[in-house]
Parts: sequence; C-alpha cells; structure tokens
Amino acid sequence: MPADIVINVAIGGILTGLVYGLMALGLSVIFGVVRVVNFAHGEMMTIAMYIAVTAFTAFHLDPLLMLVPIAVILFAFGYLLQAGLINLFIARPEHSQFLLLVAVALIMVNALLIIFGPDAQNVQVAYAFDSYQFGGVLVDATKLYAGLTAILVTAALFLFFRYTATGTAIRACADNYTGAQVVGLDVNRLYALTFGLGAACVGAAGTILLLIFDVTPAVGPAYTLLAFVIVITGGLGSMPGALVGGVLIGLTEAIAGLLFTPSAKSMFAFAILVLVLLFRPQGIMGKDTA
Repeated sequence: MPADIVINVAIGGILTGLVYGLMALGLSVIFGVVRVVNFAHGEMMTIAMYIAVTAFTAFHLDPLLMLVPIAVILFAFGYLLQAGLINLFIARPEHSQFLLLVAVALIMVNALLIIFGPDAQNVQVAYAFDSYQFGGVLVDATKLYAGLTAILVTAALFLFFRYTATGTAIRACADNYTGAQVVGLDVNRLYALTFGLGAACVGAAGTILLLIFDVTPAVGPAYTLLAFVIVITGGLGSMPGALVGGVLIGLTEAIAGLLFTPSAKSMFAFAILVLVLLFRPQGIMGKDTA
C-alpha cells in the first residue's frame, strides 16, 4: 500500500482522536474530582450533537459557531444534574451511583428517540468536501478544523485548572476531600462545577464530532464505552492521559479500518485496552498506586 495513503489516513485518525480525547477528558475530569463514573457520558454528548443538528437545520448555524453556546447549555445541564441529583448519592455505595446514572442514560436515549426518531442525522457544511495539501499529505478540512478546535478547548480547560482560583480549589478537592472541607471550601458546589465542566467538554466534543460522524440516539452508549476505553488506556483521572488515549485509539481505528475492514476498528481498540491492562494496569499516564 502506498505510504502517502497510510500517512493521510493516520493523520485523519490522529485528528479524530483529538476529538475523542476531548470527549474522554470530560469523563476523566468528573471521575478525577467527584469520584463518580458518569455512565451517561455518551448520551450527554448525543444531546449536544442533536442540539447542533437542530441549530443547523433551523438556522443554518455552523456547528463550530455553536460550540460555545452548546458547551454552556451542557455545563448548565451537568451542574444541575450534579447539584440536584448526583450529590444525593455521593455518600452512597458505588452500585447505587451506577444504577442512578444508567437510569439517567436510559431516559436520555429514549427521550431522544421519541423526539428525533431512529434515523441518522448529520450536517452538510460548506467545507464538507474541502481539503488541504501539505506536500504529499492531503488533510480533510472538517477533520482539521475538528482537531484544531479540540486542541483549543482542551488548552482552555488546562489553563482554567492551572491558573484560576476556582480551578485550584477544584484540584484541592480532588487531592484531599477532607482538607478542602476543613479550609472552608464549598465542596458540593465545586463538585457541581466540575460535573458541569465535564459535561461542557463532552458537549463541545459532540458538536465537533458532528462534522465527522452522523448521530442517532443509539450511538450514546457506544460513545460512553469508547470514552471508558480511552480513559482506562490513558489513565483513569489523568487529563493528559485522556488526550493520549484518544489520539492512540483514533489512530488505531483509522489504520485498522484501512488495513482490514472498518468493522474491525473496535476490535483493535479493545485489543489495545487489553494490552494496557495486562502490562500497565494504571494506564499509559496513570500513577502507580501500588
């Protein structure tokens, strides 16, 4: 197979993987701080994708222009969900949290199915068939815009956690829950903010991913599973690990789809997960707690 084709496909996989990483970043942030596994993660992203589809169909608004408004909507949804419901289950056993979020996910999927129906929907932006050539490499415009936007959103999140007082307080809650309470931090509010930020990440990722893939209500659980594969591969609770895992899975899926069949993509992604669990159970960038 010509090397330039492999390179083109690999670059496309990396760009898609950056969006995957942003999606998984939201899951990693929520778990790293709140210690709750969001089993409705992919379903929340599906909601964002349908909002973007509706905005494009009704008002011809480019998904990239809708990224910030949709992220804000998902932030509010996540904040209210955490503050009004999930906080009540923080002290309960993990299986109770699991059942709660699975129930929330089922409600989301069926609500979307009732509202939008089972058929796949997408957006046809003006640059859908454009591409850029860099030497012998041909890069799809939609994937390039998607990957660059994912990098910008991720960088903004890193800067927030690193250089703002609220971000520092959230990191303090993640490092020492009791200590955060002792110094007077409103842990419940910070947990709600964190869940909102995780939801905003997945909302932004869904809006971007709509440039590349169609959306149906049924894809929510698949994206939830993909997010778990990525964060476990990269390291559960590690923000850089989520990006590394996303890029690795995106690249693997692209190469597997080229060399074998598109239906084999998931098989190779899970093979990487198995290898990581065998040889580095804490993930590629996770910390060894042993």
